[in-house]
Amino acid sequence: QVHLVESGGGLVQAGGSLRLSCVASGRTFSIYSMGWFRQAPGKEREFVAAIGWSATSTYYADSVKGRFTISRDNAKNTVYLQMNSLKPEDMAVYYCAARKSSIPSATARYDYWGQGTQVTVSS
Repeated sequence: QVHLVESGGGLVQAGGSLRLSCVASGRTFSIYSMGWFRQAPGKEREFVAAIGWSATSTYYADSVKGRFTISRDNAKNTVYLQMNSLKPEDMAVYYCAARKSSIPSATARYDYWGQGTQVTVSS
């Protein structure tokens, strides 16, 4: 069982930056690949970024490539999402998720989900 808690959301002006964090419970964090997803009002949840066990494999949605960076610190059981050059269309609730696999994925089933953190971008 893995319990995920996100933090770091907030209000930022367009062009600004935020760093989201997701802390996982349990001692087996390093065997999970992690993902960030987001859901805007009235829209379906969409993939943002994912990272494998060792942090050498990452995968991004085209919409955030070059602006967002996913990273992880296995010693701290934490995955991060650095978001730069934020746009109004990035505004959403951001969720982190975990799956027991070495491979980061946008489409695979994730086993555990956090409660989400709100990101608001003002234009």
